[in-house]
Amino acid sequence: MITLAVETSCDETAMALFSSEEGAIGDVILSQAKVHSPFGGVVPELSAREHTRNLLPLLDLLLKETNFNLQKIDFVSFTLTPGLILSLVVGVSFAKAIAYTLGKPLVPVHHLEGHIYSVFLEKAVEYPFLALIVSGGHTDLFLVRDFGSYRFLGGTLDDAAGESYDKVAKMLGLGYPGGPIIDKLSKEGEPIYKLPRPLMESEDLNFSFSGLKTAVMNLIRKESKFRPEDVAASFQEAVVDILVSKSLKAMDTTQINRLVVVGGVSANSRLREVFREKSEELGFELYIPPPKLSTDNALMIAYAGIERFKRGITAPVDINAEPNVPLDKFGRLWT
Repeated sequence: MITLAVETSCDETAMALFSSEEGAIGDVILSQAKVHSPFGGVVPELSAREHTRNLLPLLDLLLKETNFNLQKIDFVSFTLTPGLILSLVVGVSFAKAIAYTLGKPLVPVHHLEGHIYSVFLEKAVEYPFLALIVSGGHTDLFLVRDFGSYRFLGGTLDDAAGESYDKVAKMLGLGYPGGPIIDKLSKEGEPIYKLPRPLMESEDLNFSFSGLKTAVMNLIRKESKFRPEDVAASFQEAVVDILVSKSLKAMDTTQINRLVVVGGVSANSRLREVFREKSEELGFELYIPPPKLSTDNALMIAYAGIERFKRGITAPVDINAEPNVPLDKFGRLWT
């Protein structure tokens, strides 16, 4: 079976054609980074406007690159939740229009579910496993028992890890998006500043990055002379320590030795390095998608859509976008 997948949850306009038998037929992504860069973060209204402007040309590009007849798809999969509501509305409306025009079913996908299954695009993971989803909008730990069976273990109580990267980059005048910039800059510095690791030693599996972000701001204000490279390295080391520590604690708590690390921040080179070191040291299975599949993309939505369609899960044409439906409650919107 073949699906057309649409992803517009934030500031990436993405579309893909995916076959359950042959894998990826084609995928295209249009970044809005230059549009949002002057503001140091995503502006929801601008994001929705760019999605509206780009979706049809992106579909044309996808069909030209693949020489594919759109009539051959079996269904349209799309991101329903979570995300920026204006951006989601644009993508959902586009997916519904395509499905209605072609007379094809609609298959909604949860954005976080898409991220979890991005690793399956390269290699299937045995169940059960733990999933750390770490991105600009999310920092969550889930126990994945099977496809569609998720238990929330813990999440951020304030800023997401990726959001804190963007804010620290803005403090340092480095530009947007902050993650890749800080990752690159930190290689030229040393983690010489002692920054806090909020909640790292707590017994629960929740995260907090607001205090760390504030500590960086106070450091910048206090130090008359500092090297941005050293601040970036110190901040990044703190983030990595928190994420790795909580993930190891989750494995110890659940006694599950398979860990999937996904989301935009999973592309961070230092995070990958430390997780691989810990995997070799402690002997647990580690799965991280390649950087191209770590950030928002439509292939991951397509894969999750295929799995949902196999299970007979479709949605009515009047389904509406939702800004923040928990992953473990997804599906109850229309069933």
